[in-house]
Amino acid sequence: MNTAQQAGREARAATQRATRSRPMAVLTRVGLACRGVLYALIGVVALQVGLGQGSGEEADKAGAISTLARLPFSEVLLWIMVAGFVALALWQASEALFGGGEPFERAEAVARVVVYGLVVYTLWSVITSGKAGSDDQKSQDATAKLLSLPAGQWIVGAVGLGLIALGVYWAHRGVTKGFREELDQGRMSPKARKVMDRLGVGGYIARGAIAGMAGILVGYAAITHDADKAGGIDATLRQFAETPAGRPLLVVVALGVLLFAGYCFGESRWRRT
Repeated sequence: MNTAQQAGREARAATQRATRSRPMAVLTRVGLACRGVLYALIGVVALQVGLGQGSGEEADKAGAISTLARLPFSEVLLWIMVAGFVALALWQASEALFGGGEPFERAEAVARVVVYGLVVYTLWSVITSGKAGSDDQKSQDATAKLLSLPAGQWIVGAVGLGLIALGVYWAHRGVTKGFREELDQGRMSPKARKVMDRLGVGGYIARGAIAGMAGILVGYAAITHDADKAGGIDATLRQFAETPAGRPLLVVVALGVLLFAGYCFGESRWRRT
């Protein structure tokens, strides 16, 4: 083995030790709890919209962060969120590079790095400027840029299909309780396992439905070559109210988001890290 290879191995080993250290494990669990806070706020706003009580808030991560920014001690809360989501991003980057899982699992880890990075960017924007851009607008802008590329419609269509596939995967993970493999069930009481099963099933099915609907919207944007047809979480959730089932369906999905928030809080305690 030459010097460069040895240095590379040592660097990878050092990275793994850093991401799996005790302080990083604590921060990762804080990050998982912070993720629960965001989903809880999104679920509450979506539920209000479904019940016809919405007051203009956006049911997405940017809207949730803006809500946090209006709370007492908001700056402290936002900095805690930054630390937590940075830890989550580093943890998932380590899983993608060194985890050795299935290709789909590694791809999912990469996607999570991107999502957590965007959350950190939004948090930083709120801390420094007091503003969090709309997730819907960001999604539309990104879609417009992709559509402007050669074969842009095919690329956007592929993204839409990927989101639908992700939705099916999440729903399947919920129905089959595949999320159990992420939890250290040896440290859980029978009651805790039962509660986490219920939260995980409902939460993952709701996530799957949202990802699937988002994929449909992106696919429609590709077919019509209209980036405005795409949208973020807020537009996707509101789309459920436009289906034949109407607002009751949005209420059901919103309750599922709240269940997933509860799962995140439990995951922060029992997740294998």
